[in-house]
Amino acid sequence: MTSLAARHWRAFLVGLQFLTTLPTPKNIAASEQDQGLSLLWYPAIGLLLGLLLTLVSDAVHLPFYLQAIVLLTCWVLLTGGLHLDGLADCADAWVGGMGDREKTLELLKDPLCGSMGVIALVILLLLKTMALAAVSQAGQMMWFWTVPVLARLSLLLLFLTTDYVRPEGLGHILNQHFSRPWAWRILCIIALLSLVFLPTLLWCAFAVVFMAVFLIVRWAAINRLDGFTGDVAGAQVELMEIGLLLTLACLSVA
Repeated sequence: MTSLAARHWRAFLVGLQFLTTLPTPKNIAASEQDQGLSLLWYPAIGLLLGLLLTLVSDAVHLPFYLQAIVLLTCWVLLTGGLHLDGLADCADAWVGGMGDREKTLELLKDPLCGSMGVIALVILLLLKTMALAAVSQAGQMMWFWTVPVLARLSLLLLFLTTDYVRPEGLGHILNQHFSRPWAWRILCIIALLSLVFLPTLLWCAFAVVFMAVFLIVRWAAINRLDGFTGDVAGAQVELMEIGLLLTLACLSVA
């Protein structure tokens, strides 16, 4: 039991180190199996991010538009812009690839950010800021924590239902070593728990948006790449966050 607990703790730290800039031990003796196990902890890390950002929101007493900017800044800093990079890379690759699979994959490896990537980032960050401002002004920040949780939960569904196309990298390790039965269980458990904690209308709206964003991203990835890459996974997290955040904003002002 102690060994199992230690393995899960290592997996949690590996996930925390990858998904956030929060302080963690520098030298974590983690095997590939531990890295695969870390995928199951992604929703919990999303919950941690959501709670920290909610605390920041409660602690910062500013006009709602300034509060939104501060909160978004903290959001980017806490995640290190990890998924924003994936979104920018996908925007560049999908436009520059012009429908060609190999060219798209090649562009996804390019570390430079092109014009379409910059445009995608500007639009996304503006939408996030405006949505956060609307939610803050309506006094509905108590539901904000669900957004990073569900966005990272969507990664489990992506790995469960879609092929990873690269034969190397962290995504390949995660795909080879995460527990599929436990990933399905976690999906079901979080769906049921969120139904308990969230208002019914918000839960239904989130469920529709969650599946819509996931299916669109999955369709685009399979149609172009026959699967997904790490950048596609990062783009999905960002698109899921903005989709859920906009849904919360619309319901907050309705």
